[in-house]
Amino acid sequence: MINEQIRDKEVRLIGEDGEQLGIMSAKEAMKLAEDAGLDLVKIAPTAKPPVCKIVDYGKYKYEQIRREKEAKKKQKVIEIKEIRLSPNIDTNDLNTKVNAARKFLTKGDRVKVTLRFRGREMAHMNNSKHILDDFAESLSDIAVIEKAPKVEGRSMTMFLTEKR
Repeated sequence: MINEQIRDKEVRLIGEDGEQLGIMSAKEAMKLAEDAGLDLVKIAPTAKPPVCKIVDYGKYKYEQIRREKEAKKKQKVIEIKEIRLSPNIDTNDLNTKVNAARKFLTKGDRVKVTLRFRGREMAHMNNSKHILDDFAESLSDIAVIEKAPKVEGRSMTMFLTEKR
């Protein structure tokens, strides 16, 4: 909120160079802002009393947007990569999938390992848990199990993340 939009009776005012001007009525604060040729901007609306600052609103908005862009540059987006397996996978195929997972983990992504069951394979779900255990064991040097294997419908899933 800026200038006339501020309808509070009392506000805590901060001057244009950052010094505290104390608690005063919103009208007085607005008058001080007009005398300085600047805007009255409500910075902390939830505080008691609300905190307002005398600033050039255009410059304030520009600085705020710039800070948000800088924060976005610094944050890292962690992607989830999925690797699908079947219960009758052979050892060499499993090793190929392990190498793919290793590549994803070294890049910093999380890996979701899904063991999918079809048809008669559903009857032997409990016998196939060892495949996910072997998968996690072969990656134990660089990865840790974030979520243990869990059955969800026709599949069993497990999440792996890079060791810290």
